[in-house]
Formats: sequence, structure tokens, C-alpha cells
Amino acid sequence: MPAPLPVLRGTLDLLVLRALAWGPMHGYEITQWLDDRANGRLELLDSALYQALYRLEEKRFVRGAWGVTENKRRARYYELTSAGRSYLKAEAAKWEVFAATVSSILSFA
Repeated sequence: MPAPLPVLRGTLDLLVLRALAWGPMHGYEITQWLDDRANGRLELLDSALYQALYRLEEKRFVRGAWGVTENKRRARYYELTSAGRSYLKAEAAKWEVFAATVSSILSFA
């Protein structure tokens, strides 16, 4: 299997919001959800994930609250706000156009 790819600058926030669209999760669950969907092909650093969560919380796209995991450990759970859901929808649409455009340029060789 090839080495994991670094997450492109500016995309981690969108990926985190997409994960949280499924429901509230703590940091480890978000990492696992993303890793499962990417089949281990993305390099997800814990520090980058938590920086993204802090940014998103500051922008009020997510809200965090303390809870207890299934293993009886204290963890901060994050959930998508309505503003976050709207932002996700708009940014995902832009990303799809961008990705299709870049793919079109690269395949025109």
C-alpha cells in the first residue's frame, strides 16, 4: 500500500464537517470515520484535527460538549450546527466543481 497522502491545506475543515454530518463524535471517532472512508490513504494528524475542531468551534460551525465514551472516559463530543451544515453544503459544492475541473485538466494529456 502506498504511503498516506497529506491532507491538502484547507480541506480538513470540510472533511471534519462531513464526518459530523453523521452525528456527534469525539476526536478519535472523527479520525476513525475519516480513515475508514479514505481506506487509510490520508495522513490525519491528531494535532491538525484538534486545530480544525477549535477553528470550527470558533466559527460556530460545530459545538462541543463534554461527555463520556463507551470506555467510560471523558471526551469532548462535537456536533454540527445549522450554520456548519449550510457551510458544508456550500463548500462541498465548490469542492466538487474544483475537483472536476482539475481532473479534467489533468486527463487532457
